[in-house]
Amino acid sequence: EKDEPGEEVRVTYRELLELTCRLGNTLKRQGVKRGDRVTICVPPCPLAVASMLACARIGAVHAVVFAGFSAESLADRIRD
Repeated sequence: EKDEPGEEVRVTYRELLELTCRLGNTLKRQGVKRGDRVTICVPPCPLAVASMLACARIGAVHAVVFAGFSAESLADRIRD
């Protein structure tokens, strides 16, 4: 569901799997591998879920941070 009532995005399991695999392949092409750390900073949406699943699929450790933090706060959280 989005912030506004009545607005929602529906995704099938197949669509989620396809998006997850595409993101996983993109991460691997960017050099992310098993054991690497990835920070995900996107609003709550199907892309965020697929990003977390893609990291898990390739064995990368991931952390999710809220996109509304200031640059300094975000940098602190990423370092942590």
